[in-house]
Amino acid sequence: MKQVWTAVALATFAWSIQAAEPIKIGVSGPFTGGSSSMGVSMRDGVRLATDEINKAGGVLGRQLQLVERDDEAKNERGVQIAQELISKEKVAATVGYINTGVALASQRFYQDAKIPVMNNVATGSAITLQFKDRPENYIFRNAAHDSIQAPMIVEEAVTKRGFKKVAILADSTNYGQLGRADLEAALKLKGITPVAVEKFNIKDVDMTAQLLKAKEAGAEAVLTYGIGPELAQIANGMTKLGWKVPMIGSWTLSMANYIDNAGPGGEGARMPQTFIQEPTTPKRQSFIINYLKTFNPKNSRIESPVSAAQGYDSIYLLAAAIKQAGSTDGPKIKAALEDLKTPVEGVVTTYSKPFSKTDHEAITANIPVMGEVKGQRVVYAYPEDFKKASEVRLKDVNAKGAIEQKKRQ
Repeated sequence: MKQVWTAVALATFAWSIQAAEPIKIGVSGPFTGGSSSMGVSMRDGVRLATDEINKAGGVLGRQLQLVERDDEAKNERGVQIAQELISKEKVAATVGYINTGVALASQRFYQDAKIPVMNNVATGSAITLQFKDRPENYIFRNAAHDSIQAPMIVEEAVTKRGFKKVAILADSTNYGQLGRADLEAALKLKGITPVAVEKFNIKDVDMTAQLLKAKEAGAEAVLTYGIGPELAQIANGMTKLGWKVPMIGSWTLSMANYIDNAGPGGEGARMPQTFIQEPTTPKRQSFIINYLKTFNPKNSRIESPVSAAQGYDSIYLLAAAIKQAGSTDGPKIKAALEDLKTPVEGVVTTYSKPFSKTDHEAITANIPVMGEVKGQRVVYAYPEDFKKASEVRLKDVNAKGAIEQKKRQ
């Protein structure tokens, strides 16, 4: 009898050790380089949420353990990290991806391994559609994809501000070129052809040639798809030419390294935002206070508020799915995400049934608002949006405005 009880005790002890093992979550993003203000803000939002969850007891009685890797915004590095996190670290899921190109190159390894990916920043429309033809899709997102943002940019430029002659300046990455295509599609729906479509490369510091073509073509506004450092060069180039027309572009015009590097020339730029650093709800107020207290960013300004908020929310979404699944098994987490029973209160929104079997996008066209660079910060572009900001915008699959997404490889 003693031997039986010893065996039972050993089995119980072994089970308790296994149950106490942390749940590993991968965090992939650029923590150095030109995209780092997005990557670091996302990572810090993820850290904040993880700390809160762990202090509250974790998930399934286990702590969450982040396995962070700097992908340097490089496709090949992203691929290496994905393979490492899957094979060596045995992560239950991964959050992150800032750059569309890195996501498209890397997430196929998670797809094949049946491990969920929660894209919390990258916005290329193709990201969640990459494996749409497969029986099971492990790629999710809680950021506003470009098929939402491009029509918002065009609506702002053409309908609200009356510009008929617009130029597009987009970087040469997957992000920039897929965004350019979405902009052209949105303009076409308004019956408008851009007067100039120009390309630039990462780390370019002189946009004179592109801007002169836009100016000579009579552009009344410049629509942009790129990241902070190069966007700042566009604003600075306009200043040098003595030619100032409005810049309206994707959400990345809110990056600190655009705002700071462009200085006064960057003021007035407008962009879609899922989150603006204003304490408009108790949840947002708590998040902002805790973020500033924990990470102490310069001038009490989150470098990329959108990235931080979406990073924070992505962890709570995963935690809810793992809890509902009662497991860290990839297919079970995926199934739970596709049918979350309990709403998840986030910073961007309250996620009530954010995903389904055929819809892996948590954000719909009614959620983002237009932000504007003013006084070296991003504020609400329209007073009416600020007045209504305490009313949480919930997902609406029937919301108008997004371009129909088509699979692009």
